[in-house]
Amino acid sequence: MKIVMIVHNVAIDEEVNELLGNLGIEHYTKFPDVLGRGELSEPHLNTEVWPGVNVATVVATENKKAMELMDGIRELRKTLGKEGIKGFLIPVEKVT
Repeated sequence: MKIVMIVHNVAIDEEVNELLGNLGIEHYTKFPDVLGRGELSEPHLNTEVWPGVNVATVVATENKKAMELMDGIRELRKTLGKEGIKGFLIPVEKVT
């Protein structure tokens, strides 16, 4: 089992939701209004100087589905990269 954490610009939340739906992923957790600074994008700090926010979407799923999701994120980066999206693959040691 893996966790895929997707951090993305709020402007492309609909595209992320569509990706999840296309992969049959129905269970996830969203953290709205996430602040931060990425390597390639401007900071999103919800201030006058650095406006904007991100969303973090966390999906716990089987290994195969996690890899499919990472592939989908990679495709979104190609088409929507300027809007900002990054995927992180995290191993799950135990679920209770």
